[in-house]
Amino acid sequence: MGCSLDAAAASQAKAGVERPIAGAHVHVASFEALLRLQNEILEAVASGQPLADVAALLCRRVEALVPGALVSILTVDGDRRLHHLACPSLPMEFETAFNGLAVGPAVGSCGTAAHFAQEVEVVDIASDPLWAAYRDAVLPHGIVSCWSTPIVARDGRVVGTFAFYSRQRRGSDDQQRQIVQACVHLCAIAIEHDQIWSRNHRLAYYDVLTGLPNRSRFLEVLRICVAAAGTRTGLLLFDIDGLKATNDTLGHDAGDAVIVELARRLGDARMPGLAFRLGGDEFAVLVADCPNSRRLAAAAQRLLRLIAAPFVTDGQTLPLHVTVGSVLQGEDGDDADILCQNADLALEKAKRTHRGGFLKFREEFREISGARANAVRAVGNALREGRIVPYFQPVFDLATGEINGAEALARMVTPDGEVVQAKDFHQALSDPKITHDLTGQMLNEIAAEMRRWRDQGLPPLLFGLNVSTADIERGDLESRIVRIFSRYEVPLDLLVLEVTEKAMMDIDDTIVGHTINGLRARGVLLALDDFGTGFASLTHLTHFPVDVIKIDRSFVSAMLADSASAVVVETMIDIGRRLGMAVVAEGVETGKEAARLRTMRCTHAQGYLFARPAPAEVLRKKVADGVWKANLPPRPDHQIY
Repeated sequence: MGCSLDAAAASQAKAGVERPIAGAHVHVASFEALLRLQNEILEAVASGQPLADVAALLCRRVEALVPGALVSILTVDGDRRLHHLACPSLPMEFETAFNGLAVGPAVGSCGTAAHFAQEVEVVDIASDPLWAAYRDAVLPHGIVSCWSTPIVARDGRVVGTFAFYSRQRRGSDDQQRQIVQACVHLCAIAIEHDQIWSRNHRLAYYDVLTGLPNRSRFLEVLRICVAAAGTRTGLLLFDIDGLKATNDTLGHDAGDAVIVELARRLGDARMPGLAFRLGGDEFAVLVADCPNSRRLAAAAQRLLRLIAAPFVTDGQTLPLHVTVGSVLQGEDGDDADILCQNADLALEKAKRTHRGGFLKFREEFREISGARANAVRAVGNALREGRIVPYFQPVFDLATGEINGAEALARMVTPDGEVVQAKDFHQALSDPKITHDLTGQMLNEIAAEMRRWRDQGLPPLLFGLNVSTADIERGDLESRIVRIFSRYEVPLDLLVLEVTEKAMMDIDDTIVGHTINGLRARGVLLALDDFGTGFASLTHLTHFPVDVIKIDRSFVSAMLADSASAVVVETMIDIGRRLGMAVVAEGVETGKEAARLRTMRCTHAQGYLFARPAPAEVLRKKVADGVWKANLPPRPDHQIY
């Protein structure tokens, strides 16, 4: 007998999936046996036994009910390939012959049954064309016939096959059909239950976007590793630098592409450990059997090397940099929760001092974190209560002594009226939210002051404000400035944004360029603050449209006593002049320093020699009264500006 693929057989097979286990043609003994079988299998499924164990149990019970039957259960995956699930009485060659085969119109009884979603009954494997390519796997073992029935899920998908093999040329009878119909139904329940469990397990323990194990799985594995005797586990905790800016400037698709690419690189065989995505831009790698800090540092360096390279997606080159905090079991804690806390502290510190690198936890970070938390709380309260105010330090023209600008400096007024300088609450500025809110408050104060300045008919004055890495990385700096200045109806071309060279180094060029170009197109000026303290000053001057360079006070204070510092200052002034930029020397405190700067043809200066930072009303009144002019030292007659 060949395979029955007519419509009647298909209808019968479909009906068989839905037919109750008990039937009119099953005698009492068989009915009771099927009932016991059903209860046993359903109980095994409900108790959470592995699918393979349930399938093997079903095969053995059916083989006991049908003497001479050799039972096989295969599954069909999403790619329509066969996979061995259970065949306890069949030879090993059978399992290897069919495992991984794609279903098709002539792939033995099971592959064909799965392909057509219809039962296939082959009485003589030796002569049936469906078995032409596979008969050598079964005939040497005396197996000569096979009857296979598809296992169909409730949504109509073929999820497996249930087959009777025999060492005799025989077809099926009514009692066997009743058994098969019952077993196919049980198999469908068991397979669907397993798929649902697997799907839920994956959702619970794996990240959908990257496929990496998630935070829940990370904590589970970390606790197992920490509890293991005789080994030490290292933890590398890291996040992606500048991901928010990528999302804000290039879109979330670009940000997701960065995350997916990072996950792909974390799958590299050279990775030092098992990788996890903890959420957002945060990832972790567990380094098992890590004996010492040296091995942990080597693992961190390997991680950075594998990640640190840009990549291209949709024609756009995107950055990929991470900052890593690390801890080692035994040195930095023996408890999983403590290790996680200390890794967080190490990462937090690394993002402030070792961005793009790694830092191992030290106990002092805990004290720093406490002080930072107090500072964040104090500044947060001050912002909510309106106790953050600007003080303005004038910038003077070194040729005329006239004031032509003022840098806004944040001051915090304590509840008892004390004015606190930024250096005394700088730890709070490592918090991105505090920085964002503080910058917003200062921009609002500057715009309001510009409005008062214009309303009183005072001469135009440039107002400067230092913005941080966090301000630029958020990607919304341009829109915030435009919104605030529009509210006060003041021009943007009197605003000077001061960005430290370190901040530029910490942010990807794409993000910096996007933000700066957008602002300059609206008339905002850019000053490169603390010039000379970074590692790529000239590179920044050639890559970004800088209007002002501000020479760091460390060079100004050293130039009279140190000839090398004097050469550096004079060179920076010459570079600025040749590039058409204004040059401001910061921290000028003595007349000798001012005189030397004039000799070097520096154009502008600010510092305690000329004026200390003061409230807005003081600046406004002195300019209105015409009494605020720099008292300049004599300038050599041969110097020309």
